[in-house]
Amino acid sequence: MSDLALSHTTRLSATRPAPIPVGQILPWALFAGLVLLLALYFVGIEQGATSLIDGTSVHEFVHDSRHLLSFPCH
Repeated sequence: MSDLALSHTTRLSATRPAPIPVGQILPWALFAGLVLLLALYFVGIEQGATSLIDGTSVHEFVHDSRHLLSFPCH
């Protein structure tokens, strides 16, 4: 075997990325959670007595998404 194969002096130094402070992540996490809850409302609940928008336009727009996510709608 060659000396290069046995040599351990050619190691790459591992560098860690700088951690992101929680103060910078928290607003984006809250925004993403709010958007996800809003999407869940429109896909899963926007129909019937709790409807915010009159008519069936929202229901028809997200109809296939309801079935894909196993929400009953009929």
